[in-house]
Amino acid sequence: MGQTFGVMIEVQTFRLAAGTDLDSFLAADRRVQEEVVNNERGFVRRTTARDGDGEWVVTVLWDSEADADAAPTRGAGHPATAAFARCIDSSSLRIHRYESLD
Repeated sequence: MGQTFGVMIEVQTFRLAAGTDLDSFLAADRRVQEEVVNNERGFVRRTTARDGDGEWVVTVLWDSEADADAAPTRGAGHPATAAFARCIDSSSLRIHRYESLD
């Protein structure tokens, strides 16, 4: 990406899988936050939100693109990651990355 100015911002948008209730998703999301992402090298911050039409967004800030690239590999196979993935309609998942310019 050329010169690095700031953190890497990763934005994931998705819909919940059919049959996933809100409490189950929020519990899975909390587990991913506490058991997986918080322990990743380069992790800065993560937040989860939803809109009124059922679309969700998870925004994660990383120190670098390399840290963002490595995180899925290190988190693969963790029970919390698997539980989170079961809650998501994988066909709706979109992941975009942005380089902070400040």
